[in-house]
Amino acid sequence: MEFKEILKEFLTEYGLSQVAFAKKVGIKQSQVSEWLKGKAKPGYDILKQICIAFDISADYFLGIKREDLLKK
Repeated sequence: MEFKEILKEFLTEYGLSQVAFAKKVGIKQSQVSEWLKGKAKPGYDILKQICIAFDISADYFLGIKREDLLKK
């Protein structure tokens, strides 16, 4: 699953608008829009901010699932 799909799912699941998500993370709404269009992806520092803001593992936004880790 691509980041844009994961982010869209996250916003829907938590009932967040792009503006609310951006405000909580401390970024511009236009950046969120670019991610949702698949034109860009967050770098390390922004991904870290997202995870801290929502108290969620980076694995979620990276699309890593436990079963993926067990395949090794």
